[in-house]
Amino acid sequence: MLIHPTVEKLRELQLAGMADGLVDQLQTQDVASLSFEDRLGLLVDREEAARENRRLKTRLTQARLRLPACMEDIDYRSRRGLSKALVLSLASCQWISEHLNVVITGPTGVGKTYLGCALAQQACRHGLRVTYQRLPRLCHDLEIAKADGSYRKQLAKLARADLLVLDDWGLAPLTPENRRDLLEVLDDRYQARSTLITSQLPVSAWHQYLDDPTLADAILDRVIHNAHKIELTGESLRKKKGETLTRTAEAG
Repeated sequence: MLIHPTVEKLRELQLAGMADGLVDQLQTQDVASLSFEDRLGLLVDREEAARENRRLKTRLTQARLRLPACMEDIDYRSRRGLSKALVLSLASCQWISEHLNVVITGPTGVGKTYLGCALAQQACRHGLRVTYQRLPRLCHDLEIAKADGSYRKQLAKLARADLLVLDDWGLAPLTPENRRDLLEVLDDRYQARSTLITSQLPVSAWHQYLDDPTLADAILDRVIHNAHKIELTGESLRKKKGETLTRTAEAG
């Protein structure tokens, strides 16, 4: 039997995983020892895995994460106050199912954005919708959305994300309009979706940063009280990496 037409038909039927699996089976010497049912089961598993990989790729593309981070590559050796037990518990993504938040604070270079992106990638791997935004850019985009009439559409899109990552919180000052927009975004998500925030500012300084007692109280109430807090410390990991490369070059 010519197998090439069958492989092509599988691809035409958008069963590329099964097609690739069939080609691999024919190149495996001991495949004849498997029953028809076993071989069919392997092909179905291959197709299922291929489809899930495509869905994951789509979710990651739509998330537009700043860094290609993953849980497996998180550095627990550096002394920066990172609890491995807490991070591993967050890896289950149960906190997202419970509509809780995560707040990651610490000085420049200690890995806040990397950790946030790793948790976001893990959420994508669990089949969840993720949106990454730098807070300064988000504020700018919402200003533009008001001008072109897409403001409500943008808010609805942000509200649908199972996890919204707000990076660089506190990096740039907020206008009164920015603060009101931020409250709108967080109010839509309160007890309905999860938000992950990274910031150089300690949480104790957020009220002052928001610079409006009434709005600050409302914003923080929707973020802090139901959040896992990770406070990173220590020197910049980028600085340490640079020093290591310098020593290596000098030794060479």
